[in-house]
Amino acid sequence: MSLDFTCPYPSQRMPLLARNVVATSQPLAAQAGLNVMSRGGNAVDAAIAAAAVLTVVEPTSNGLGADAFALVWDGRRLHGLNGSGRSPRGLTPERFARSEAIPMTGWDSVTVPGAVSAWVALHERFGTLPLSALLESAVRYAEAGFPVSPLIAQGWAASRSRFAHRADWSAAFAPDDRTPAAGETWRFPDQARTLSRIAETRGEAFYRGELADAMVAHARSEGGLLDHADLAEHQPEWVEPLETAYGELTLHEIPPNGQGLAALMALGILRHRSDLHDHPLDSAPWLHLQIEAMKLALADAERWIADPAAMTEIGWDDLLDDGYLASRAALIDPSAAGDPGHGRPAGGGTVYLAAADAGGRMVSFIQSNYYGFGSGVVVPGTGIALQNRGLGFVLTPGHPNRVAGGKRPFHTIIPAFLTQAGMARCSFGVMGGPMQAQGHVQMTLRLVDHRQNPQAASDAPRWRVVARRQVALEAGVPAAVRQGLAQRGHEVIDTPPEQSFSFGGAQLIWRGADGYVAGSDSRKDGQAVGY
Repeated sequence: MSLDFTCPYPSQRMPLLARNVVATSQPLAAQAGLNVMSRGGNAVDAAIAAAAVLTVVEPTSNGLGADAFALVWDGRRLHGLNGSGRSPRGLTPERFARSEAIPMTGWDSVTVPGAVSAWVALHERFGTLPLSALLESAVRYAEAGFPVSPLIAQGWAASRSRFAHRADWSAAFAPDDRTPAAGETWRFPDQARTLSRIAETRGEAFYRGELADAMVAHARSEGGLLDHADLAEHQPEWVEPLETAYGELTLHEIPPNGQGLAALMALGILRHRSDLHDHPLDSAPWLHLQIEAMKLALADAERWIADPAAMTEIGWDDLLDDGYLASRAALIDPSAAGDPGHGRPAGGGTVYLAAADAGGRMVSFIQSNYYGFGSGVVVPGTGIALQNRGLGFVLTPGHPNRVAGGKRPFHTIIPAFLTQAGMARCSFGVMGGPMQAQGHVQMTLRLVDHRQNPQAASDAPRWRVVARRQVALEAGVPAAVRQGLAQRGHEVIDTPPEQSFSFGGAQLIWRGADGYVAGSDSRKDGQAVGY
């Protein structure tokens, strides 16, 4: 399957071609991964190194208190890793009896951080270099400092007002009552020490040692529920990826509690819409069918996706049933926007990176604190900023995703992978909350149906389903296309260029006949690098 190397969209980037590649949203992290490979490490080693550096250089989107997921092609088959944590065992719905929603900041939104355990699990199964060597660059940047990149500096400054009420966050990330400007050197020795202890103890200090003690002590001092047992009992889980065929390729996603199922469903629905291929690339009717399929998939995802143990009424096999997807596809009116509810089968921050090596291994990896810096809780003396993934729960009685203790919440972060005839073809992802499943569908259609190269697929202007008939369109979508969607009943939300971050950030590595072709989103500070 050959790619089109035309780059038709405005961008200052070209696709990268190399035999060893790392693509991510911050250049120092991408270079750290590549450095590991140049020293004899493989793509998994590179992914771990880049992920660790991202916790330092892009704290606006992830940190040591994050969760993570991965898809790994080992040269022969695909493996899935769910590195998400559970809610504290002591959490009950009654804690929110007088609330309309789970609070965005503070301890009630904190779940057990799983990213560190994911690094360790990946290293144990696939790593070649010592873990200490993989975390070397992250420790160095935290200790000696690094110049803050422009978009990250903007996000950092914007977060200050959200977390100003938390003394722990301000002390850690806004000392002297200010955040770092673009180009200013940032140092975080507390985080350097924590990263060193993680490397020395292979994560034991984080889940069962002095770092766990520090997290629990901070929770107790503020009435939080996280305790030693919650941390000690946490384990990442190796899972079998879910898949759906589309054209010559197959899309793979991590099973719930993540939203990857929504991407598979939308693509499965579009598989039953042969009229999709009747319309030109980037035209209004082409986009309309995608938007309508995505609405149907997201409605089902919101109603049914939860911790797998709670999906007792409707499972993912039911939602991926081809007959069910065909019935959902039949609901799409090619001339009018719909406002669908969920069906019933019979039966604002994230970082993403991709890595691939000359030996044929490929990695799709994602980690996140959820809303920017997460809960705003920062464990004093450690540099551990805890996620607010508890926001993924709902308070609705009887809902499979209702908040409860010892439960994994609905997750937005999802890595993606494409195979062709049982062999690896592309590791990719589109970070960005509810944009992620939507971005996976858009990237897949561009790669599969239109053979766009990774950089072109990433550069193309995007759409994003908001609610009901509302759809946000990125700057760059032609006026005639906007008008065509509006005429079909879509409530078009125009998004100015300075808000392009709301359409996520893609990183893609495509496996060619002799090496890889990579693209890195121009909406982010990052890059694709290789040799």
